[in-house]
Amino acid sequence: MKKYLIFFFVLFFNLNAHSSINQEIIGHLEKINSLEFKFIQKIDNNNIEKGECIILYPKKILCKYYDIYNKILVSNGKSLVINSDKIKNYYRYPLDKTPLNFILDKKFLISKMNEVENDKNYPFYYVFNFEHENNLIKVFFDKGTFDLIGWETRDIYQNLIQTFLSDININISVEEKIFYLQKYIN
Repeated sequence: MKKYLIFFFVLFFNLNAHSSINQEIIGHLEKINSLEFKFIQKIDNNNIEKGECIILYPKKILCKYYDIYNKILVSNGKSLVINSDKIKNYYRYPLDKTPLNFILDKKFLISKMNEVENDKNYPFYYVFNFEHENNLIKVFFDKGTFDLIGWETRDIYQNLIQTFLSDININISVEEKIFYLQKYIN
């Protein structure tokens, strides 16, 4: 009987600790309206891209890549445009057909984090794995600050995309006009 009581208490406190961490991360995320950060992005472990982004919740993002082609990725919340000097025309996608639709939706992330446990296979980050509409998504949070520090998804061409954030500033002042797509279309 004593063994069962000990097992029950260990299990109970362990579950409460996990739930508590989830709630702390969710509480922190709920307070964030905008993010500014630098990023490194790995595409299928072959291609590495770097740049800086601004996210304005919900679903708006502007990324400028550090490359010779002046690549830009921007979403106004409905469409995603990718443009650069390398391509003769821009690419435009419905945002809801891309995994970024979920990453840029704070309410969606919070709802999914309420459903899943932190993945214990990552000793340096809190990681949440979930699947939605045939999209496998991993979201990474810093263990000290609870800041969003990255994600892993597959793009529309099924390339594995890993994005890692650094130099994160939260709740910065952002002008909505930077997300107007027409500004970035050739």
